Amino acid sequence: MCTHTLPALGRGLTSLTIALAIGTAAAAAPAAAVSDGAFLHGLTTIDKVASTVPANGDQNPYGTVVIKHDAGDLHQGNVLVSNFNNGQNQQGTGTTLVQVSPQGTATVFAQIDPAHLPGPCPGGVGLTTALSVLPGGWVVVGSLPTSDGTSATARAGCLLVLDSHGTVKETLTGDGINGPWDMTAVSHEDHTDLFVTNVLNGTVAGGGKEVDRGTVLRIALKDHGDQPPERVKTTEIGSGFAQKTDPNALVIGPTGVGLGEDGTLYVADTVKNRITAIPRAVEREDSAGTGRVVSTDHHLNGPLGLAIAPNGNILTVNGGDGNIVETTPGGDQVAHRLLDSSGNPPGAGALFGLAVDQDCDSVYFVDDATNFLNVLH
Repeated sequence: MCTHTLPALGRGLTSLTIALAIGTAAAAAPAAAVSDGAFLHGLTTIDKVASTVPANGDQNPYGTVVIKHDAGDLHQGNVLVSNFNNGQNQQGTGTTLVQVSPQGTATVFAQIDPAHLPGPCPGGVGLTTALSVLPGGWVVVGSLPTSDGTSATARAGCLLVLDSHGTVKETLTGDGINGPWDMTAVSHEDHTDLFVTNVLNGTVAGGGKEVDRGTVLRIALKDHGDQPPERVKTTEIGSGFAQKTDPNALVIGPTGVGLGEDGTLYVADTVKNRITAIPRAVEREDSAGTGRVVSTDHHLNGPLGLAIAPNGNILTVNGGDGNIVETTPGGDQVAHRLLDSSGNPPGAGALFGLAVDQDCDSVYFVDDATNFLNVLH
């Protein structure tokens, strides 16, 4: 098990301001510029693991998380993936979670029926990159739903809480949850803190114009064993992030989040093309705004998915090209590798969720150009 970092997820969009890229994932030995001390230094090969398309045809894999412990139908070392689009490729309408083994066996963990939920989820179900597995096998996944795949019909959605067998047991709504886009989690004894980005605060009304109202919430949950965790407190710890609707990407806003060992929450501020840092994320009781700017531009190109590497560096994948970038907490971009070269521009719109594997020596990432889970090792 990786012991040098807290769990971190990061996810993405269908594309930025370009059309959806369709093609084949990059082959082994991707193009790279890597410093010797970088986590990416020893990772040189890309392999396809499995298709993330289930029998109902759902597409556009977003959320990506490695399962740390066996629980119910969840198996340690497997990867859980959420789908944002349905079989007609309409954004904000995907309803499935797929579990993939490292050997390439893919099974449907959950197919969620929007008409039969245990609580409200305004607008229905469209599973986003917000995805975490909590102690006891509770799965929390975000929903930013649409009725027809367009931003005009996007609704607030919710967080869906599923048991370890894939059954939705509760929904978390309101109190700042408005288009939950990405999430990471950290657990201590009998409680868990979720860190959730939200991208629909005035965004639809903005009609494509930048609206600086994106937020990061810390949602405290209390464990109740065989019963769903209880939401006990919500604190806005980040605010003022740029967000906007987009004809190709549905919505662009603060995306990937990852928690460093010192309690700093790193955020992929996609619209501003930068990584920012919110200090004291676990304990603060007020908003840090958009936080401290860690790094901007250079190899960053619409950062989406974000994860914390075993060495404490920040891994992000670009929406504007097919690169993964490694950045130190001090802001130095010490490595980048090409993961997908399909489409024009190469790799644009292909990369979304990523997660470091349990042995801390490879990175799983979903590729929307192929609807596959891949691994860089």
